[in-house]
Amino acid sequence: MRGMTRRVYLHIGAPKTGTTYLQDRLALNRAELAKHDVHYPLGLQASHFKAALDLLDVSWGGQREDARGEWGRLMDRVRRHDGTVIVSHEILAGARPAQIRKAMADLEGSEVHLVYSARDLARQIPAEWQEGVKHRRRRSFARFLTQVQNARRTKPTMWFWRAQGLPDVLTRWGDGLPPDRIHLVTVPQSGAPRDLLWERYCSAFGIDPAWAPEESDRENVSIGTAETALIRKLNRRLKKAGLEGPDYRRLVRQVMVHETLAQRPHMTRATLPPTAYGWVDEIAQEWIDWVEGSGIDVVGDVAELRPARPEPDAPWRNPDRPRRREMVDAALDALVAMTVEAANRPDPNAQLGAKIGRAARRLRGQ
Repeated sequence: MRGMTRRVYLHIGAPKTGTTYLQDRLALNRAELAKHDVHYPLGLQASHFKAALDLLDVSWGGQREDARGEWGRLMDRVRRHDGTVIVSHEILAGARPAQIRKAMADLEGSEVHLVYSARDLARQIPAEWQEGVKHRRRRSFARFLTQVQNARRTKPTMWFWRAQGLPDVLTRWGDGLPPDRIHLVTVPQSGAPRDLLWERYCSAFGIDPAWAPEESDRENVSIGTAETALIRKLNRRLKKAGLEGPDYRRLVRQVMVHETLAQRPHMTRATLPPTAYGWVDEIAQEWIDWVEGSGIDVVGDVAELRPARPEPDAPWRNPDRPRRREMVDAALDALVAMTVEAANRPDPNAQLGAKIGRAARRLRGQ
């Protein structure tokens, strides 16, 4: 390579900060971006998820073997380009120091920039709890919140803080990088213009938003408290029934959650209990102090890391105790969707009926 002609932006997360929309828009506009010497390298995989999974070397619901070798293949594609190259996946935030050293070694010869997107904890904690439920977790919100509050935030072992703990993530990943190559994108508070976050990402990557004109309609959707409670209960029974990971991802996460439950109108969203706001305010101030003292580049406003408090007289709905009627309605919508899906997927080998029968017998303890 002649001099340093490749600039690589590693967007490492955090989860639930508009990353699905960002990655889809980059993918949709790959050809147009390439005209401006901006590259988003994809091979047979439609995203950088498997490459990130390969680097982190974790099971992720039994998907590890399918990802083997993907990080190396992504690095090969990165090295084929000059100009600007963007690598983006939110699970990279959870990488351990040895994995980060490998990533940086693989990018030797490139001008590496780090991009991290952060959102206030009052929105992130309920969002991550729901995301866990969509990945077969069965924890109540109360238990999850207690675990988050009690977990170590410096050199954490809990995944939440490894991916969401702003100072820890940027200390791990930013080791050896000058501050002006570390870019923090703050997620605007609710009610901001739709394109504001996208424009901030573009600013962090050093690209013109007009270079990616095709819009994306993808997002990592959230569901309400009744819908989440339904999936939690279902997860318990599906574990006993022995549903395999690929079937769960295809049927429950995609058809039931993303395509059905997430589309229901007037859902009750999960929020922090009022007693937790003092705690998240303290952490937000710690983060703001750390950012302001670090000298890193901020795209947005660090004040957006402070949670927007609810009105003092606003009622709080316990996410673990949704209204029964809402749960019944959600369950009926889910049942309709799965019935239609089954009708549209005839099994020529009659294996589907046998699988259903085995699952039913497990549930009955036979």
